[in-house]
Amino acid sequence: MDLIVIGGGVVGLSIAWEAARRGARVRIIDHANVDKQASWAGAGIIPAPPGPRASQPLEHLARRAAQAHQSWADMLRDHTGLDTGYQRCGGLFIADQPGEAASLAASRWVWEEEGFEFQRWDNAKALGQAPQLGTCPGWSDVRTLIWTPGEAQLRNPRHLQALRLAITRLGSEVLEEAVRDIAQVDGQWQVRTSRSAHTAASVCVAAGAWTGALIGRFGIATEVVPVRGQMLLHRFDRPIYPFVLNVGSRYLVSRADGHLLVGSTEEEAGFDARTTEEGLRGLEEFATRWLPQELQQGGRLPPPIASWAGLRPASIDGFPVMGPVAEHEGLFVAAGHFRAGLTLSPAIAEVIVDMLEQKQPAVDVRAFRPERGWKGSLTPPN
Repeated sequence: MDLIVIGGGVVGLSIAWEAARRGARVRIIDHANVDKQASWAGAGIIPAPPGPRASQPLEHLARRAAQAHQSWADMLRDHTGLDTGYQRCGGLFIADQPGEAASLAASRWVWEEEGFEFQRWDNAKALGQAPQLGTCPGWSDVRTLIWTPGEAQLRNPRHLQALRLAITRLGSEVLEEAVRDIAQVDGQWQVRTSRSAHTAASVCVAAGAWTGALIGRFGIATEVVPVRGQMLLHRFDRPIYPFVLNVGSRYLVSRADGHLLVGSTEEEAGFDARTTEEGLRGLEEFATRWLPQELQQGGRLPPPIASWAGLRPASIDGFPVMGPVAEHEGLFVAAGHFRAGLTLSPAIAEVIVDMLEQKQPAVDVRAFRPERGWKGSLTPPN
């Protein structure tokens, strides 16, 4: 098997590694620094998998991926010596507003039907696990507490670094070049970049929010759009929480070395990956509300040590775009995973490489086919 993967985020690198492990000759081409994209910018949260009675294709994909994350972490450590920081730490979901409490109540009903593993905690139970919660300014507003033991985390930069190293050690090539054109020539696929041209039997476009511009000429308008997410990084002398703390769409992720990630915004800002004063201020206010008062002076936290933003690739219907492109044999797409690219990446890689090898995938992903009826196209700036 001869494969070019366009896109060096976690999805592209995962596909490349899965293919290389099966003996393929792989080249990865990306317009930016490979492994320094939306995948790098995230917090490394891997939500607990859906319950065994979940019936939707996306839920099946998530369950398949959850079963693989530990083995992938082990294999990457064996191949590279790098520890990705994968750990099943659990997640605590807090509702401190009426709307969030109603949303969690609705989720509980679905979770019970699907057999999803969770527990409803009272305040005493939560304080028994993390007494420091009681000194948080937001604690007095708590309405609902849900514990999900299956939530996990890993350190994205380490995971991406390990994937890249593992791929190159298997003889694959990583090129940091801008793709100019994809064309089928004499039964082969040719990818022209800003510096060179490359030929392979198959191409998989996993270029995140830039995917639509690359495959639009083949009659497929993916409608994958960028959604900016901003992050803050603090550093303390110890881990603050032993779990991922989730409040609405925001979260705190404590690392073992005392780093603490605060995320995240969701903004339609086109391809602008800059942070904003307003976005960072909102994250800082959230962190101040949900970090213990002992870390604060005069109601303020120490300044963060870093901030950044990434562009998540979101599809207009909320489902991934993945599979072969109709009437263009050998051309595949894997994009539109929004906040779930890291979560789903092992299963995405398995499914795409199964398709490349003309095998029946373990998960039915026909609902995510690229040509599922969208019209129009999106073109990012140069």
